Amino acid sequence: MRNIFFFITLCTVGAWSLTACTDDEEIVASGDVADNVVVLPDNKPGDVIDARLFEVINLDYPGLEKVKSYVEVQEYYYAAYELLKYYRNRAEITNPNINLINPSLTTAELNIADQALEYRFYIRNFKESTGQDGLDLYYSFLKDGKIDWSYVPQEITDQEFKSQIHRHQWMMSQAKAYRVTGDEKYVKSWMEVYGDWLQTFPCPEGTTDSQNPQWHGLQPAERAMSQMDMMPYFIQSTNFTPEWLSTFLVALADEVECVRRNYYTDGSNIYVTQVQAVASAGMLMPEFKKASEWLAEGAAKISEQVTGQFLADGVQCELDPSYHIGVVDDFYSIYKLAQVNNKLTLFPANYTDLLRKAARFVMDIIYPNYSIDNFNDTRSSSYTKSVIIKNLKKYVEMFPDDQEFLWMASERKQGRAPQELVQLYSASGYYILRSGWGADATMMVLKNNNNPDNKWHCQADNGTFGLYRNGRNFCPDAGVYSYGGTSASNADRAAFAATKMHNTMTREGANIPSGRMKGQLLLQKTQGNTEILVTENASYSDLTHRRAVFFVDRTFFVLVDEGYGSGSTPVVNLNFKLCPTKDNVIIDDLSSQYQYGAHTSFSDNNNMLFRTFVETTEGYNALNNTAYVSEKLGEKTAQRRFYQVDITKPAEGAARFITVIYPFQTEGDIESLNISARFTDNSDTPAGTFHASGAAVEVTVGDKNYELSYSL
Repeated sequence: MRNIFFFITLCTVGAWSLTACTDDEEIVASGDVADNVVVLPDNKPGDVIDARLFEVINLDYPGLEKVKSYVEVQEYYYAAYELLKYYRNRAEITNPNINLINPSLTTAELNIADQALEYRFYIRNFKESTGQDGLDLYYSFLKDGKIDWSYVPQEITDQEFKSQIHRHQWMMSQAKAYRVTGDEKYVKSWMEVYGDWLQTFPCPEGTTDSQNPQWHGLQPAERAMSQMDMMPYFIQSTNFTPEWLSTFLVALADEVECVRRNYYTDGSNIYVTQVQAVASAGMLMPEFKKASEWLAEGAAKISEQVTGQFLADGVQCELDPSYHIGVVDDFYSIYKLAQVNNKLTLFPANYTDLLRKAARFVMDIIYPNYSIDNFNDTRSSSYTKSVIIKNLKKYVEMFPDDQEFLWMASERKQGRAPQELVQLYSASGYYILRSGWGADATMMVLKNNNNPDNKWHCQADNGTFGLYRNGRNFCPDAGVYSYGGTSASNADRAAFAATKMHNTMTREGANIPSGRMKGQLLLQKTQGNTEILVTENASYSDLTHRRAVFFVDRTFFVLVDEGYGSGSTPVVNLNFKLCPTKDNVIIDDLSSQYQYGAHTSFSDNNNMLFRTFVETTEGYNALNNTAYVSEKLGEKTAQRRFYQVDITKPAEGAARFITVIYPFQTEGDIESLNISARFTDNSDTPAGTFHASGAAVEVTVGDKNYELSYSL
């Protein structure tokens, strides 16, 4: 009784009414299926198949012989049926992004998949609310019985919402939910929603712009890549019919071609994702007529961008740590795809080695507790410890010989701890000082970006810093809050990105103007037990900010800030934004002595004292207030305290400040610290005189004096 199981299975599949089951009574009676019997579903009119399917598919591709034979006799439904069988059984292409054997589905992914059944679509960084169970509730796009793709909740002003809805970020969760549960409702929902979207937004010819967000920028690139990942999860479904296959594949071809017509030419992270999508389509969908063209073009552009995306120090050209991590991951992903499909010859032999510095930057800039600061447009909440470690493990795969990557990726259990305590990324403008690499270390990241072209994701905050000690970020960056869009959203973005919202110098509270982010490293030196960094930025036409950082005994910091420039006498502000919990910061108002500062009051013996001193006192003023931190788009994560010290710059001199940042355990320790500081380089010249060749200060902590200086 040959093939009886196969025969019965085909007869009972709900989507197919098989001719062999109804027309050949002898076969049914005997239970045998002859070897030469072709079992096909009932034929359907050719117009149920998108006619363009056989324009985009290469009918001469090996394995598509039956497809071609049916096309030649204009049996388009059967041709699509055979193509579906081919894809269901295709084994020679490997997609490392998916796991069909042991698929996983997190609680959050199931929540996304289930809400999509009710037309509540997950859009990254946006939600309506969070329930008591900790699961997010997403916005409903079902309006008057139809999907309203133009719907924007009244409270959302960020342009990202309008763009990301068209990336269909909930569909992959539905694909995984189907594979894990086998419930056809996820397939039906996907087909209905995606079909509605395709009818609403047919692919435009020619180029697109931001007025057409559905087919512009990242949208078609992300859709193309996610569709190629979803297809293997869904394709065994009985609801995935020949008709739907034709719709799906034609749409995929349109996505890839739209990407090719609309490459970004600004060298941004978007361009990398675009060429990644094109190259991936060439590898994963070789049956398409243009697959070879896609692969050659995509691989060539990837090979070009693996160096073109990065500055000489290995930092991605947009200067944003989050986009840097994303770009490195894109390069890793396409390399992995090429590796498992025997396509590595398309890329340079030293491809991974070209990414070594870029990967190292990620390891250097994360804090020892595997967190990252909100520098520029980075949203730290998106980079949890697990996400960071996942990326570090990819670097271990790329660089299996690197014991330091292994040490970090294994949470310090394997490999070898890094030894360097100073990292300089002077082409981009990131500088790191640390006492060690353990979780209890002290670490400062000084940010003085070289960004004269005003890259969109880079904020005008040169001279700012982040400060970590023993698991706590004492000076978290303000964040981004919004990418802009409406006037209100643009105002929100401007508020969080403002120069005065950062730990740096401003001129009368104004932002650093466009074109004036040209950060320079003037000096890095180890002098006894002190590490010295000196950076500078001509922040305003009449005011240059020079910041010297002394990391003394790998324990505390002394900042020497000088705002110099000839002619004018503006009010110069020195700003410090402290812990993201206002209730744990106490202001120390010593303005009668021309001192000002603050200290933290945590109960875990891990605290920090800030004390700012001035050399000249004309126009002296000190104030404090609160401001918000945003670690996620559209969310004010916490309210924190800040303080600001102002003086008037001498006409031909400099506004000069000394700030001591000192760790302590309990508030009882503060009095014994007895911190004071003064400049010692103007004994023979008026206070406020600027010395281009260097500066010298004396700092006293307790009964110990520290003579600190640098010379250029």
